[in-house]
This record gives sequence, structure tokens and C-alpha cells, in this order.
Amino acid sequence: MNKVLESHLLNDYQRDFPLESHPFATIAARLGVGQSEVLQVLNDLQQQGTISRVGAVFRPRSIGFSTLAALAVADGKLEEVAQMVSSYTEVNHNYQREHHYNLWFVAATPTEAGLQRVLNEIEQRSGSKVLVLPLVEDYHIDLGFDMTGCKTKSATFIESHTGVPSQPYLPGEQENRLIAAIQSGLPLVERPFSAVGNALGQSETEVIDGIENLIRLGVIKRIGVIVRHHELGYRANAMVVWDIADDEVRRQGSCLGQLEFVTLCYRRPRRLPDWRYNLFCMIHGHDREEVMARVDEMRQGCGLQNTAYEVLFSTRRFKQCGARYARAAV
Repeated sequence: MNKVLESHLLNDYQRDFPLESHPFATIAARLGVGQSEVLQVLNDLQQQGTISRVGAVFRPRSIGFSTLAALAVADGKLEEVAQMVSSYTEVNHNYQREHHYNLWFVAATPTEAGLQRVLNEIEQRSGSKVLVLPLVEDYHIDLGFDMTGCKTKSATFIESHTGVPSQPYLPGEQENRLIAAIQSGLPLVERPFSAVGNALGQSETEVIDGIENLIRLGVIKRIGVIVRHHELGYRANAMVVWDIADDEVRRQGSCLGQLEFVTLCYRRPRRLPDWRYNLFCMIHGHDREEVMARVDEMRQGCGLQNTAYEVLFSTRRFKQCGARYARAAV
């Protein structure tokens, strides 16, 4: 495989994918290679599991309903319960973490009632109370990974990706069909938007216009190569949770969200007496020592030396895929 081309595709095209008739030809021309080579490398990366897809990332709670949730599962039952949780198509992430709450998952559904049904079923089938932690406010959500160490977060990027989620957008029937068609990724063919349109009975222009509209509405956060961090060498994955005074959460969230190594930062509700933390950050590093050094930087940089916190390293990934916010037409 062309390693230089692979590096460019992984690092430079995690966002701003060309929304035009021949996007892969455009990328190839920019990189000085042939379109067939770009498609072959992307296919190879997907087959290897280095990337999950080329496609859209939807902003949480911009459409549909989603939540982070956790279970405290006895060690002897963890594998069984994890497999049960992962069996739900509504669950897109499912990780074991080092904590009393040792199984953490994300569920997303088109309707609030559907989300509640999934959570209720998981609670009943697992025999454990589900800790439900929906997003309250986001300060930085961008699971892109810089492979060069040279990229920085611009002030405009941070500002445009921060805020309290509005009421979920209610897509029309045609938009729902489009979302269902692209939520698992674009086909890796010369004219992917034409292929999507053929499946939907729409023109290529209608598909591109529909995607552009979803971007304008803030429903699609970014579109591009979706990498899988573990396969790229980021083998230490930690969720850092903080107990912040309620009137300080926004200020501290904004401070933490601007740090280069923080990929996610958001506020979620406390669930007293079981869960005291209300500010969550994600850090991905090559090893535990790197992550813990980053935690020290966070504490020093944002004045959190006297703030209660915990670091929840993930130890096993049971499931990781894109969220499904719409059902494909039968």
C-alpha cells in the first residue's frame, strides 16, 4: 500500500469531503495520484478496520435521541451482558472501563420512546440499573485524530462546535431516507452520490443538495474518512470525569475543550447519590503514561488541582460503529 497516500487520506480527509460528482477524482488530483488508487487504498483501510467508513458524522441530539449510559456488572456476567447490549442495532459504542460502572455504551434512536424502550429492555435483561447520562451541553465534540502532531484547534472551530443542543431536527420523509442511506457510510465508487441517488430514486444533485442542507442545519457535523483510533496506535482511551460546581461548568468545559489532545468535552447530568460527576472529557493516547500526563496538563492548565475527578480507562471494545438515526425503507 502507498504509505504516503494512506497518511494523507487518514489525516487530511477526516472532514471537508468534496461534495461533488466525482469526489475521489478530486482528492486524487490534489494528491497527484489516480482515482483508482485512492479508492483501492480506502477499500484496503476499511477491510483492515483502520477506518470504519467514509461518510457523515451526525451531531449528537441534532436529530433523533441518544444518550451515554452505564451498567455496573458483576465480572462473571460482563461478557454475557456486553454481548446482549451490543446486539441492539440502536447501540453504536460499547466499552468496558475501569470503574464500578464497568460497561459504558451509547444508544441512539429516531424517537424518544424508542430510546426509552431500549434502555428499559437492557435494564431488565441485565438485572442492573442503567445509569442514563444524556448530553446537556457540548464544549468540543470532534473525534478526528491528527497523525502529524501539527494541527491546532482554531477559535472559530471551537466556537462553532460549542453549545446547548436545540430540539432535535425533525427530518421529512425524503431526508429520513437519505439519512438512512448514508449513516453507515458512502459507497466507495467513482460517483458515490449517484449510487446513493439510484438506490433512493433521486438524482445525484438532489443527494448532494440534501447532504449540504443537513450540514447547514448542523445535523451533519463533518463528512470524511472516519478513522478507528485503536488501529491507528491510540491504544490508551480514557474518559475523564470531573465534579464541577454547576455555575463553573461552562467556563471549565470551554477551557478543557480548547486543549489540543481533548477529543470530546461535554456536560452531562449528575445522578446523585450514584454519580457525582457532570463534566466529561475523552483523551486518546498511545499508552497510559501519555494519557495521565495529559490529565495533569488539564488540571494545571484549567486550575482543577483541587477538583474531584476520576480517570476511566477503557479495557475492551465490544462495539464501535456509526449511530443509526433513521430506519432504512423496507
